[in-house]
Amino acid sequence: MSEEILINITPQETRVAVVHLGAVQELHIERSGGRGIAGNCYLGKVMRVLPGMQSAFLDIGLERTAFLHVGDILEARCEECPRPIEQILHEGQSILVQVIKDPIGTKGARLSTQISLAGRCLVFLPQETKIGVSQKIGNVSERDSLRARLDALIPPDTGRGFIIRTQAADANDYELSADIEYLHTLWDAINHRAATSEGPTLIFQELDLAHRALRDIAGEATTQILVDSRETFQRMRAFSEDFTAPLHDRLSHYSADRPLFELYGIEEEIEKALSRRVDLKSGGYLIIDQTEALTTIDVNTGAFVGAKNFDETIFKTNLEAAQAAARQMRLRNLGGIIIIDFIDMDNAMHREAVLTELGRMLGRDRTRTTMSGFSTLGLVEITRKRTRESLSRQLCETCPTCQGRGQIKTAQTVCYEILRAVLRESRQFDTREFRILAEQHVIDLFLDEEAQSLAQLSDFIGKRVALQVETVFTQEQYDIILL
Repeated sequence: MSEEILINITPQETRVAVVHLGAVQELHIERSGGRGIAGNCYLGKVMRVLPGMQSAFLDIGLERTAFLHVGDILEARCEECPRPIEQILHEGQSILVQVIKDPIGTKGARLSTQISLAGRCLVFLPQETKIGVSQKIGNVSERDSLRARLDALIPPDTGRGFIIRTQAADANDYELSADIEYLHTLWDAINHRAATSEGPTLIFQELDLAHRALRDIAGEATTQILVDSRETFQRMRAFSEDFTAPLHDRLSHYSADRPLFELYGIEEEIEKALSRRVDLKSGGYLIIDQTEALTTIDVNTGAFVGAKNFDETIFKTNLEAAQAAARQMRLRNLGGIIIIDFIDMDNAMHREAVLTELGRMLGRDRTRTTMSGFSTLGLVEITRKRTRESLSRQLCETCPTCQGRGQIKTAQTVCYEILRAVLRESRQFDTREFRILAEQHVIDLFLDEEAQSLAQLSDFIGKRVALQVETVFTQEQYDIILL
């Protein structure tokens, strides 16, 4: 299963696309003015301790205070004698914390006192003593072998808490030792800076997106990594020599005149990923609606009529929809609760096949997902860990005209609102003339279809009613001037 990683660099923005068999599977965007902070370590200052919520709010130097729950405090994790948060923290206290979730919407960053530092093959847990293995390494003997190899390589009298990542399965002892040395050195530097600093302040900043792609996304299946910035390419080459040696020869600088993302059709895919509708090759389509609480994916047959019978048509549409839905979750970075409304299937074998295909496609996801079976209403519920803002929240904002409703009042509706408002104003104020300021379509309607309604109102109140186009108004906006 080969894949390519494309990295587009501009001074304002870094974009990373993961392409598999010509189709974009993942898209990551990081802007210089809004770089994510997950993984960063801060020396935070406790601002408020809330015993009732068993949580605290910390100032870590950001616009909003960050949130720390007792479950994310290492000192509180004692099964025999758990300690409440008010016995661990107090206002004004300085404490070393790590961001485990970026600020999303109105919520501040979520913190943990358990520090984890990621390398190429390993994740270092300096406050732990056990060695864990990634769940994606399923073979029990391989897991035990990796754990024994790592245990023999860790120097005595140093931190021994590690998680073995999937990349470690193909790593040799030299690569594992290099990762151990790098992570121990990094932890020493963090400790030293924390001891000599005053909070709130940044202690350690996670790698930028381009380097994280090299460390976290690229793997054995990666055949090529193209970077369209020479400066970034050179820095990534230097980084790969030390930490990702197997990928060193797969890293290339893209220097052609045609933009990299345009060449691979990524720009077009981004536009499609911001649309509600996703067309399927069979003629069916998905409708994706994202709300604050959850995301819904509705499957429709569209123009697909099939070749055999109606049941077969539905089955093939749902099968293709399962593949497309899983891809769209990754591409759009949809998080939280996701509900898929497949077309109803009477055949139990068809339902099982669709669930199996959906599970197989979700297995490719780097983000943790869980899936339920079909509910009594024929819905499939999926939860996907929310790690950062979705693509649409990153690239779009709420429409100022409809305020996110996706609809605006018709010109006729606004006309009738204006007529009622003029009548109301005429009963309160004695004026010579009323002047209506409104958008072009509304004024045109008053001059045409609703001209009689306007004349009747003018006769009823005994005042002149004038019209004026206001070019800066939206269709729902209007004003009434008393002259």
